[in-house]
Amino acid sequence: MTNVELAASRTPRKGSVDAVVVGAGFAGLYMVQRLREAGLSVQGFEAGKDVGGTWYWNRYPGARCDIPSLLYSYTWSDEVRLGWRWSEKYATQPEILSYAEHVADRYDLRRDFAFETKVTSAVFDEASRRWTVRTDAGDVIDARFCIMATGCLSVPRGADLPGAESFEGESYVTGLWPHEGVDFKGKRVAVIGTGSSAIQSLPLIAKDAAQVTVFQRTPNFSLPAVNTPLADEEVAAFHEGFPEFLRMVRAGEPGIPMPPPDWVPNDEELAQLLEGLWSGWGLVACAQIPNLVKDERINEAACEYVRGKIREIVKDPALAEKLIPCDFPLAAKRACVDTDYFETFNRDNVSLVDLHETPIEAITPTGVKTTDGEYPADIIVYAIGFDAMTGALSRIDIRGRGGKALNAVWAEGPRTYLGLMVAGFPNLFTVTGPGSPSVLSNMLMSIEFHVDWIADAIGHVQARQASAIEATTEAQDAWVEHVNEEADKTLYPRAASWYIGANVPGKPRVFMPYVGEGYKVRIDDVAAKDYEGFEIA
Repeated sequence: MTNVELAASRTPRKGSVDAVVVGAGFAGLYMVQRLREAGLSVQGFEAGKDVGGTWYWNRYPGARCDIPSLLYSYTWSDEVRLGWRWSEKYATQPEILSYAEHVADRYDLRRDFAFETKVTSAVFDEASRRWTVRTDAGDVIDARFCIMATGCLSVPRGADLPGAESFEGESYVTGLWPHEGVDFKGKRVAVIGTGSSAIQSLPLIAKDAAQVTVFQRTPNFSLPAVNTPLADEEVAAFHEGFPEFLRMVRAGEPGIPMPPPDWVPNDEELAQLLEGLWSGWGLVACAQIPNLVKDERINEAACEYVRGKIREIVKDPALAEKLIPCDFPLAAKRACVDTDYFETFNRDNVSLVDLHETPIEAITPTGVKTTDGEYPADIIVYAIGFDAMTGALSRIDIRGRGGKALNAVWAEGPRTYLGLMVAGFPNLFTVTGPGSPSVLSNMLMSIEFHVDWIADAIGHVQARQASAIEATTEAQDAWVEHVNEEADKTLYPRAASWYIGANVPGKPRVFMPYVGEGYKVRIDDVAAKDYEGFEIA
């Protein structure tokens, strides 16, 4: 049964609500809760069968959070915080999904969502100043506010290589993994891609498969997770320090120890900092190296440190060199966090194909064909990333004032004010949208910042007895210019990353996240100044 057939099996919803929320991941769940608390009527829609968002779909072997579990948690509910116990430093996908389900159960959030339902269009009516939202199930909902909680990494790239449809074996996309799992025992497996999902899944696939061939276009920086069970003492210490942690994050601070921004470490100090990259704290360790993404000397030292570790781990020197990233700075692409990724290449049943030397020509009925020959496979795993940041929004026909399509407005790249709203689209909000820190931050914290800001903005509109709030073109233009200026001060643009859409053919090359300082302080200040840069009708 297709998603459309499943959705069509229920009676379509019709009617009016105060707000529509699209997505039942961590953003959508909290958004519904905040709107409920404000007394608004809400209709949520979710393509999956249940809550969880990206953690509902990404069930590939080894899927884990890449920041510590205690930090990757909601702060808005003491009941949730004290009623949940993470088992490991880096939680697995099943545990993170269980956490989302726990929150949904605790606050009875499912009752406001229609599941197995995709939103197909959202159209603004200027006369009524309301949105009409339609779905593939035939729902037609009229809403004053429309909140897109669609996620930054929610549209995986599929099997789009020439001949993919001809393959006679099993094919899987990491971001759309079958819920019943996959049996690799005794199989010849081709893994296409070496991003985070491949780096996490390869060690587990290789333990079962007869042979694994990894097709690598670009080697990635990856840091060891050194994952361990969470001790009771660690959990107790986190809860004891939680009030200070909460104060810090609500003040727009990272919530973890950070070096002074103007500190320029000497060679000896830098060497000590770099040891942290192999301590098991992964992305947290990266954040604690001052100006890692701004200072070429510091970044190159970090790159060389990681390259040296790869050379130590991988026994074949020629293979090690192929696995070493050399053409972009550390963290300019999101660094990965792994368990035994590089060690897996020491296994006899694992081999690497360098696609720079021998590109893929086509998928054949029996395997993968490169310019060097054909590699037979029983299973192909496509781990080729996501249409990040804008992918989910671009797949909905969103039309604002004058019937203007969001896809047309964003034809040369996304333009937002603060990553929260788009000029010409009144009462339409984006949670962790392009132009906000989103994927360069702790996503749970960024989600909370945005949901709280959106809920307060809606409350402000209601208190004013106004009909709409909308970003001005002038404020949006100034913000987009500022976002670009801040990115240009860093090393991020030097990498052909999904941060700029480089992994999606035909996508405009625009650096989408915000990398400047003080974002939380800025959006709070905007709200305090009567929503400066917005028009309230």
